[in-house]
Amino acid sequence: MKRVVIFASGSGSNAENLIKFFQNSDNVSVIQVLTNNPHAKVLDRAKRLKISALSFNRVAFTKTNDVLNILKTSNPDLIILAGFLWKFPENILAEFPNKVINVHPALLPKFGGKGMYGMRVHNAVVENKETETGITIHYVNENYDEGATIFQAKCNVLPTDSANDVAAKIHELEMEHFPKVVDKLLNG
Repeated sequence: MKRVVIFASGSGSNAENLIKFFQNSDNVSVIQVLTNNPHAKVLDRAKRLKISALSFNRVAFTKTNDVLNILKTSNPDLIILAGFLWKFPENILAEFPNKVINVHPALLPKFGGKGMYGMRVHNAVVENKETETGITIHYVNENYDEGATIFQAKCNVLPTDSANDVAAKIHELEMEHFPKVVDKLLNG
């Protein structure tokens, strides 16, 4: 059984989608959700879905090995960032090489980097009059949104689309593709 840990910072819709996708799997199990936000809705979703969930602070994540030690105990085959907003520390990346992935709400390398997440990305897409956007699932390295691309899916951006319209299209792409890409990564 392949073990998955999900990191999220907010509502956790992607985390819930992944948990439900693998709920009845014989090969993959989401064993834990970790968040940097003690008020994140993802904690409620995890509890409802009977998945272990913990929150941590910046000191535990970046200044000590507390979160690293939790991960060592969990021994995940894959660590998934699903709307997780903090830069991932090098001590965890070194311990889990090529086992940390992220979904970004744009076609990287466009609209990536520090501070580019959520509605900030969608607003930039609309302001730049892009005709297409999409999602990028990529490995996480020491730099924001610069790890090797695993998968991209595209959608059209109409001249009349608002940032909210773009967000809805991106959300659909994430819901459809993210679990399938994770499944393929883990099961070949």
